[in-house]
Amino acid sequence: MQLQRIIRLVLNALILCVLLIDTSGLYKYPFIKQLENWTYDARLNFTLPDAIDDRVVIVDIDENSLARVGRWPWGRDQLATMVENLFGLYQADVVGFDIVFAEKDQSSGLEQFEQLARTTLKNNTEYLNELERIRPELMLDDIFAQSLIGKNVVLGYYFKTRLQEGESGETGLLPPALAKMDTQWIERLPINKAAGYGGNLGILQTSARSGGYFDNPFVDADGVFRRVPLIQTYDGYLFASLALATTQAHLAASDIDLVVETDGTQGDSEYYALESLIVNDFRIPVDASGAVFVPYRGPQGSFPYIPAYKILNGEADKAQLEGKIVMVGTSAPGLLDLRSTPVQNIYPGVEVHANIISGILDNRIKHKPAWTLGYEFVLLVVIAVSMALLLPLFSPLLAAVATLGLAGLVTTGTLVAWNSNLILPLASPLLLIVLIFMFHMTYGFFIESRGKRQLANLFGHYIPPELVDEMSKSPQEYSLEGENREMTVLFSDVRGFTSISEGMDPKQLTQLMNALLTPMTRVIHKHRGTIDKYMGDAIMSFWGAPLADPEHARHALYAAMEMIEELKIMQADFKQRGWPDVNIGIGLNTGNMNVGNMGSEFRMAYTVLGDAVNLGSRLEGLTKNYGVNIIVSETTKTEIPEYVFRELDLVRVKGKNEPVAIFERTGRYFRTNRPPG
Repeated sequence: MQLQRIIRLVLNALILCVLLIDTSGLYKYPFIKQLENWTYDARLNFTLPDAIDDRVVIVDIDENSLARVGRWPWGRDQLATMVENLFGLYQADVVGFDIVFAEKDQSSGLEQFEQLARTTLKNNTEYLNELERIRPELMLDDIFAQSLIGKNVVLGYYFKTRLQEGESGETGLLPPALAKMDTQWIERLPINKAAGYGGNLGILQTSARSGGYFDNPFVDADGVFRRVPLIQTYDGYLFASLALATTQAHLAASDIDLVVETDGTQGDSEYYALESLIVNDFRIPVDASGAVFVPYRGPQGSFPYIPAYKILNGEADKAQLEGKIVMVGTSAPGLLDLRSTPVQNIYPGVEVHANIISGILDNRIKHKPAWTLGYEFVLLVVIAVSMALLLPLFSPLLAAVATLGLAGLVTTGTLVAWNSNLILPLASPLLLIVLIFMFHMTYGFFIESRGKRQLANLFGHYIPPELVDEMSKSPQEYSLEGENREMTVLFSDVRGFTSISEGMDPKQLTQLMNALLTPMTRVIHKHRGTIDKYMGDAIMSFWGAPLADPEHARHALYAAMEMIEELKIMQADFKQRGWPDVNIGIGLNTGNMNVGNMGSEFRMAYTVLGDAVNLGSRLEGLTKNYGVNIIVSETTKTEIPEYVFRELDLVRVKGKNEPVAIFERTGRYFRTNRPPG
């Protein structure tokens, strides 16, 4: 038993160590990351607010708008009209463009007109004068830039995580940075460092209030948008995402502060951890990379959508836009701004930004702080130790119930933390619970069941199944090797069997013996006895092996008395069948005996030998001489003091020089409340 327990604990510890390797970061198992993503998605979808937030409105360049206005890109003069209407007609608070304007708008034909002015029509005064008159109307980028001046507009752009060979690292103009980063901060904080950028035309970016990037270098391996960085660095400067820059514009915040945790030492601190960003009175929890988990409100449509053509035509409802944060983006599939998210496979990218803005304003940003790593480590150890100690003590059903209860407890705890905006690991604890449960069930079935089957093969012919079950709890304690023990032996024999057998045909005799020996064997098994052998009409059994029994003499006497009572019941059945009356004699003796698997290379049997065994056989033979059913030896009588015995005689039995006292039980118990005999 001790060896099996040690093996279980060692294998249990190995399972724990495999998962701790992932938790500690020594090696990350992709499948555990995927499982954690699935549990994250399940928690997110289970707790979605599933309500529309009308503080953020999406002006959608949708299929309907493209059909009415024309294919994308639209002329910058139309975008200028959109901006003028949003601020002038609809009184929007801030407008963020999930669009980059990296190239000049040449759709007015100005370049072609100027080419004619330089060549074919260079001497045509009327043409040149007319061109100068209409030039301002054809300079669409200038028109758009003019519409941005003095308005709360945030333009989008993108960073490049890596550059392709021959690719230009810088296009357009970056907006003003949040701050210049110290070299030690850039080196010690794992904020994403961009390799290049694609910005807006300089005339547009300088006219807008600010800008924010809309790329996401933290898309998970399965392509799902779960985390988005609120800050990135480029060339030593810190820049804000579109959602963060739009929120900053809405709150009229001049600065964004970074909260960095250190180990408290001055100057040479080795520990730097980004904890949160502060925008006015709003504290935004972020991870070490400056990213947030997107606080999705629900599937597409969790914010009001207004088709862009209605803004251009002045057909929108002013009440929907007045004082609101407006995000301009697209849901049209052809414009390639659709993302995969935990709440929906095809989801407009502009609504991802809207969810982040809404989450910041509501303080709904979920946070996974650095200390959750230690929490996960401790939790896994506690789970492994608890299950290793308790599961071996439980039945399979109780073990399954306990495992489900533990999994439910861990899941409930993570949901409670989730409702407090705290993300605790769930996949690895649940995986550990399942693995340990499966291990213990498998181990119990293949290892312990095998041991039980081996015991059944060894002792199943001698002892009842319930004793095999009891022995299986510590199978290594039992073997067929010979040993010397104090035990009690019982011999029973049918009196006058020869005359009975001569008066019956073989078939009837077989039926009678089966009808007699089967109930007698049940009685012996009931009282924890071991069947040694059947010898024709006789039964030899013993108590005290293979399962140790400190009350072997008492149990043997109980069996003997019940065998006599059982015989009285059988007599009536025998009489109905026309069979002769059957009577038995039983002899009991207690003493030291040799027990083990004995025989020859051709046949072995688990049996007992010794003088004490021989005396038991002699006592059974004396029962017919003294006219009693049961005779016990003095050693057996001594082991059962609660019974009253009558001494029958002092007899000299074969093989004994000294006479031995023999006894008959005459009274029931008088000191204890044991089963009646």
